[in-house]
Amino acid sequence: MNMKRFLLVFVVVFLFSSLFSQVLERNETMYYGGSLWSPPSNWNPFTPWNAVPGTTGLVYETMFFYDPLTGNFDPWLAEKGEWLDSKTYRVVLREGIYWHDNVPLTSEDVRFTFEIAKKYKGIHYSSVWEWLDHIETPDNRTVIFVFKDPRYHEWNELLYTLPIVPKHIWEEKDETTILQSSNEYPLGSGPYVAHSWDQNKMIFERFENWWGTKVMGVKPAPKYVVIVRVLSNNVALGMLMKGELDFSNFMLPGVPILKKVYNLNTWYDEPPYHLSSTVVGLFLNARKYPLSLPEFRRAIAMSINADPIVQRVYEGAVLKADPLGFLPNSVWMKYYPKEVVEKHGFKYDPEEAKSILDKLGFRDVNGDGFRETPDGKPIKLTIECPYGWTDWMQAIQVIVDQLKVVGINAEPYFPDSSKYYENMYKGEFDIEMNANGTGISSTPWTYFNTIFYPDALESEFSYTGNYGRYQNPEVESLLEELNRTPLDNVEKVTELCGKLGEILLKDLPFIPLWYGAMAFITQDNVWTNWPNEHNPYAWPCGWANWWQTGALKILFNLKPAK
Repeated sequence: MNMKRFLLVFVVVFLFSSLFSQVLERNETMYYGGSLWSPPSNWNPFTPWNAVPGTTGLVYETMFFYDPLTGNFDPWLAEKGEWLDSKTYRVVLREGIYWHDNVPLTSEDVRFTFEIAKKYKGIHYSSVWEWLDHIETPDNRTVIFVFKDPRYHEWNELLYTLPIVPKHIWEEKDETTILQSSNEYPLGSGPYVAHSWDQNKMIFERFENWWGTKVMGVKPAPKYVVIVRVLSNNVALGMLMKGELDFSNFMLPGVPILKKVYNLNTWYDEPPYHLSSTVVGLFLNARKYPLSLPEFRRAIAMSINADPIVQRVYEGAVLKADPLGFLPNSVWMKYYPKEVVEKHGFKYDPEEAKSILDKLGFRDVNGDGFRETPDGKPIKLTIECPYGWTDWMQAIQVIVDQLKVVGINAEPYFPDSSKYYENMYKGEFDIEMNANGTGISSTPWTYFNTIFYPDALESEFSYTGNYGRYQNPEVESLLEELNRTPLDNVEKVTELCGKLGEILLKDLPFIPLWYGAMAFITQDNVWTNWPNEHNPYAWPCGWANWWQTGALKILFNLKPAK
């Protein structure tokens, strides 16, 4: 990064910042960037993949928070939750919880949130009723879930990801409205309400009569939280340098210079600077030849060296993934099948990759440097990520160059983000760089479910995983068995992770490359007391549907700069 580049960034940012009308008091406002990729248009808690970041967490609340730093569940709407026996889970809500319209939040709201998904099968968590039998509400604060076939891992995730909705607002709405409405100015129970929005930002305003201040004695410091839409890492970089962003989850270049010259903060003082949060890798389309061949996919995996990406693209700000992809310093490592990885894991070995391709019959027949199929047809693959994600764009170029070394013809493809996600959900790509669904969680089941998700094979759109439509009947039964195994049965969970891991390492429908950073950069001009390695009070993530895993705690702990 040089001075010429910095000046260019300043010019771009100056033009971009003119889009923002500074009508909010700066010392009351926290500006956040790193999760809003399209103009705000949806606040529907029943379609969280479309909802504006902060809809869950700031407006709608969950029963528990999950802290990835400790692996603990923190009570939130729920005062406590416990298994009474292997098929019965009891939640006791806090006393004194209210919706924004001052109607009490009770056990009937929790019950409704689940039972509406039984009534309308199209809701994304309707499948819970395949293993949940019924719900009892003996009083206004107690909810008893009785399972016919408990799925312990999936239940853990629902406890901190499913937003509870007000029954009195939603009970008269039909299925079409529930699934398709934008739900403007949502009414929830959280510490913020939707204030206003335009093409480039979403403004949340603190709800001054929020129940949590009275019940728990906490209050978010910023009166306004502004989530800005920034489509380029370079623009985000300039906004931080100018003090127009307080809290950034953008993966930005030049961290050492930013820290030294602009006095910006990161989680760690030294490389890698950031925590690890996702598994960035390649989904390969198993329905397209020759990517449909497991050995061809292995040749691709062995052709890729992630070290130059880690060192040159990220300047050491991320960690190289191991072959299985389990996130370090996460609860997943409790169940890491070390022997399986040592036996079946791949490593960078371009000569072995060439040997595999030779044995498959892929050879350079016409002498152009690229291999053809055994029947002489040319191979040309695309590797895609959204335009503007400059770190991924650079990484893809590195991979394209490495594949050329073994004779595989590939080229970058950088569509806009909406096209990228459409291709991902529909499985219409060759190779896609992806971290969707691989984020840190309370169980490794979420990771394997993302990679293998069996229902993707019968769906036009897969929002959950298996974007390359890999097919293997064995993974479905293993995923179900893992899901049915209590997490405290460490030996059994580890054994099942080993079986799923072996399939992943042999067939490679997904190739882990590096651990995506929980990119976290802040500045102290307006707000101070950000979390870091010395003060790790919160997981620093403001992504969509992640505010309840830490970002909201940050708002409670911020202090005005002097």
